[in-house]
Amino acid sequence: MRAGEEITIFGVPPQALFGQLLIGLINGSFYALLSLGLSVIFGLLNIINFAHGAQYMMGAFLAYFLLQYAGLGYWWALLIAPVLMAGLGMALERTTLKRLYHLDHLYGLLLTFGFALIIQGVFRHGFGSSGLPYPIPPELTGGRNLGFMFLPNYRAWVIVASIIVCFGTWYLIERTKLGSYLRAATENATLVQAFGINVPRMVTLTYGFGVALAALAGVMAAPIYQVSPLMGSNIIIVVFAVVVIGGMGSIMGAIVTGFGLGIVEGLTKVFYPEASNTVIFVIMAIVLLIRPAGLFGRRA
Repeated sequence: MRAGEEITIFGVPPQALFGQLLIGLINGSFYALLSLGLSVIFGLLNIINFAHGAQYMMGAFLAYFLLQYAGLGYWWALLIAPVLMAGLGMALERTTLKRLYHLDHLYGLLLTFGFALIIQGVFRHGFGSSGLPYPIPPELTGGRNLGFMFLPNYRAWVIVASIIVCFGTWYLIERTKLGSYLRAATENATLVQAFGINVPRMVTLTYGFGVALAALAGVMAAPIYQVSPLMGSNIIIVVFAVVVIGGMGSIMGAIVTGFGLGIVEGLTKVFYPEASNTVIFVIMAIVLLIRPAGLFGRRA
């Protein structure tokens, strides 16, 4: 390399390449968290929860309300918003969704799609379509110069927190006694109930947990993307594609595919920006042709 020439990687300056990788990891963090919640709900309840995007948006709005009207900042919102949304989700499951478990998946999809439209319409009427600012917590402002790129502290926190939550959830479901009960209940609820386990309550708590994951993602997204009634509808289609690619109901598939596709999307913006908005759907089409059950899904 001649003196004075700028270092490039595959013809791209390192700052641009690593900057897009960081954006890809951030997007992948939210893809993983949201698709994880969807996979938990579908894998254990067989409900396609199209209201997941609206619940993600409501989590962000709850953080905004807690700050504006109660003076409670980001860290309190991380705790309170998922709990409140879990309670709302459990009420929704008990009053409506439980009536659809013996019906085709399409009925649950249509009902939750209707809920999503109602929720989005209410918030759009009340707050408009423009985003509302939500501040980064003071402890996470600023960033670090790594030499090849600048790493904002808040974005690093989002990535680390998302990884911890995702793999903690995987461990809970796949490696603990409670998780074994949940998985057994999806196969034979009558047998599990015969052992004295309250399956309906377990189902309700599971749905609430899935909704809490969406709300948690919403709170974490608020300082990055702002709080908007449209933030859920902008991401939910991509998240469904992630779930399909990873395998419907696969916990590990949701996590690995979410982060992986976020990185692929980020790299595509560097090398072929025109395809960045469609690359995930192209991958989904290819995966469905080769392996209809998804990369981590079980073959029928």
